[in-house]
Amino acid sequence: MSHRHDPLRLQAELQQETEVKEMLEESVTELRRTLCELQERLQSVEVEGNEWKTRYETQVELNGQIKRQISLIKEKLEDMQGNPIDRLASIRSYEEMSTETLSQRLQLLTSEKSDLQTQLQDCHLQIELEGKAFHKTNDERRAFLSEMAKLSSTLEVPRHRTSLPHGPVESRQRRVKPSSRRAEAAEPGRQPQGPGGEVGGASAAGVTAERRKEKRSQRGSRLPTLQHYLKH
Repeated sequence: MSHRHDPLRLQAELQQETEVKEMLEESVTELRRTLCELQERLQSVEVEGNEWKTRYETQVELNGQIKRQISLIKEKLEDMQGNPIDRLASIRSYEEMSTETLSQRLQLLTSEKSDLQTQLQDCHLQIELEGKAFHKTNDERRAFLSEMAKLSSTLEVPRHRTSLPHGPVESRQRRVKPSSRRAEAAEPGRQPQGPGGEVGGASAAGVTAERRKEKRSQRGSRLPTLQHYLKH
């Protein structure tokens, strides 16, 4: 009975291994596709019309202008803080100016103020856009990491399944072996012999009765094993 079901068991295991192999091949294909996409995105960074490259160059140029303005303001502050008399001299210079010169000076300062306010608004807008772009990129990074985690988990599950079928098969083989040994020991052609190589009359009859009892007990003990094997 066990020999009849061995091919079915082997076929089931072969089918299971085939399914695991197909799942692994699909996972490898997905990983290769993801790798190709990442390589394309990495190569696209070097393109001249890339959006991130343009933003970077614009930001570098804006940072240079701001640094120059900061250096000019620092020089003015140093000049004003250098000598208190010079402060009064600057104030007196305004007092000595005519109304027309003061109005021109006021227009110049107003123009500089409007330019600085415009630059400040541009900086605020640039910071807001950069913040949105950063959050968007961060969300894409998190989605990519979660996808990689899912792919790695799908690879770990088939590996765990491949290690499961071997345990029950060994236990089944261990259960079948004792019954086969008992069957070999209970073959009708083997009879105990005496010291001279002849079978005794009374002893042979007792041995025959014991063999019958042993066969019945073997049949009863073998049925649960075969039923358990057929269930699994």
